[in-house]
Amino acid sequence: MTKDKKRNRIWYLIAFGVILLFLLILVSSVINVGERLRTISVYLEYGFYVLSVILVYFLIINPVRIILVSPAFSIETVMDKPSRRRYQTYKKVASNLMSRDDISQKEKEKLKNAMSEPEELQKTLNEIYNSTMKKLMNRVILKNAKTVLISTAISQNGRLDLFTVLVVNIKMIKELVVLCGFRPSYKNLAKLTINVFTTALIAEGLENVNINDLIPNSTANMLGEIPLIKPVMSSVAQGITNGLLTIRIGIVTRKFLFADSKELTRNDIRKGAFIESMKFLPILIKDSLVSLPQKFFDMFKKNKPEENVDL
Repeated sequence: MTKDKKRNRIWYLIAFGVILLFLLILVSSVINVGERLRTISVYLEYGFYVLSVILVYFLIINPVRIILVSPAFSIETVMDKPSRRRYQTYKKVASNLMSRDDISQKEKEKLKNAMSEPEELQKTLNEIYNSTMKKLMNRVILKNAKTVLISTAISQNGRLDLFTVLVVNIKMIKELVVLCGFRPSYKNLAKLTINVFTTALIAEGLENVNINDLIPNSTANMLGEIPLIKPVMSSVAQGITNGLLTIRIGIVTRKFLFADSKELTRNDIRKGAFIESMKFLPILIKDSLVSLPQKFFDMFKKNKPEENVDL
């Protein structure tokens, strides 16, 4: 067995272990909630189990299935001469692009004219994916990062944050794969699996982070005098962190899809994803914080009658 095959096998084993761990956490959480519902009604418990199976299928299993059945492909440098096998894949991807409205009519015509020339088709695909498609993918990444930011900022439950981040990140990867018409290699999917689960665990752990540990005592004391500001700031900080990590996963996915076989190294991916995610961060915060004040207002408004009853 070659060194590359051994390395790939290690990635597969780690990814399998991560998936198994997630399934154990998921089953444990579902059973825990089901046992609580049993005290109300056995039928309610069974109904919850059925609902959980349906949600897991549509939110996790089906998106993963769509990713796995997509053809493996990467936008490679025009310096690499395409093989016959790659040429067939290029034509499938080009046909997929021309059948949708994601690119302009001019770009469709350019693809159509390049269909009979492997190198010209590869060059045209390279241009389209690194211009038009890259912009579309960035929009998908920002949209899902905004969902994660707002959801985890409002949520006050670490386990719920874990599942939210997992589901949204899987959905984002699925949308990027569907948009491109192909998926990364199995090795890179294994890496993405590990990244997604790690991000989800970070999201769960952030629930226990105290905002006082992140800011100076004088600032914390000043903020403590303002009603509700500290819990709101803590939740927003958690949301921003989760949103940033989601952006990073989206960028890594895009880089795997746009892989340059001569330049794609582990350090290049990490460095590039970090730099680019920091560029996206101001846009993410601006768009998300426009929606957050009303969300927080509604949340506390709903809780207000309950607080009066307790008093």
